[in-house]
Amino acid sequence: MAKIFDDILVQGVRKGQIPARTQGARDWFRDKARSTRNAFAYPANILKTSEGEKPRVGPGRMLHFYYDPKTKQQLPYYDRFPLVFHAGDAKGGFYGLNLHYLPPQLRAALMDNLYDITSNKRYDETTRLRLSYGVLKGVSKYRYFKPTFKHYLMDHVKSKFIEINSTEWDIALFLPTERFEKAGKSTVWADSRKMIT
Repeated sequence: MAKIFDDILVQGVRKGQIPARTQGARDWFRDKARSTRNAFAYPANILKTSEGEKPRVGPGRMLHFYYDPKTKQQLPYYDRFPLVFHAGDAKGGFYGLNLHYLPPQLRAALMDNLYDITSNKRYDETTRLRLSYGVLKGVSKYRYFKPTFKHYLMDHVKSKFIEINSTEWDIALFLPTERFEKAGKSTVWADSRKMIT
């Protein structure tokens, strides 16, 4: 995964584009990310945690991880490999915006609006989103967040967390890493569209 991200970022530097800083740069990276779909595969070793190792998460970070929901028997469907922005601590874990619950066009629309609440405009390893449920619920331009808002329990995270730097947010956004169980993505996305209309 890191190799694919690095290759795309190197190409961006060569073209004089800085990821995430301008709409043109974001569009360019989105196009490049789409072209990596067939080549992308997660190595099996990220699905293993060392004995006793505690995962690290923090508000406003984009994270990827393997998840086994506690209530999976009751859920109509769920994503085994969420791509989330950490949105605050919750009982036993944290809240997260799982972007996989949106079809690509709506992910892009939500992400474009979320760039307004970054902690800084450097778009480096220090950049985070200033997320809270109140901010998301209170502003109409964030309405696409509704189907993405989930509660994740730390005891049911079954892998290391992969933190995705802000320079790579747009790339990760479009890679086909969702792993829905009990329903296909077209069903999930149709339900999500209903929630936000």
